[in-house]
Amino acid sequence: MYYVSKRLEISFAHKLKLDYESKCSRLHGHNGIVTVFCRSEQLDRNGMVTDFTKIKELISDSLDHCFLNETVTFNPTAENLAKWICDRIPNCYKVIFQESEGNSAAYIKDGCENAAL
Repeated sequence: MYYVSKRLEISFAHKLKLDYESKCSRLHGHNGIVTVFCRSEQLDRNGMVTDFTKIKELISDSLDHCFLNETVTFNPTAENLAKWICDRIPNCYKVIFQESEGNSAAYIKDGCENAAL
């Protein structure tokens, strides 16, 4: 099995839709870090699991310097964003979405909890 990971820094704004009072319901911004983990039993015709440039394009073009409430159709929590990214990246099995220092969420596809990296 081949494994790769890609770490990106993104800047974004959002406001959360919550059923309780929170300052996070107001518009605010983050400088976040997204780490994408991909794996494959075979390499593609270019000798890659997933092209690092494609990973960067898929994330940066969609999320970097964006107001996420206008970009996605769901509540843009770190947990929801981690799953959304994982679903968009070829061969992705895990995403860690760190929205700020000390606050991270991870999404791991079923059956991949013990994968490497």
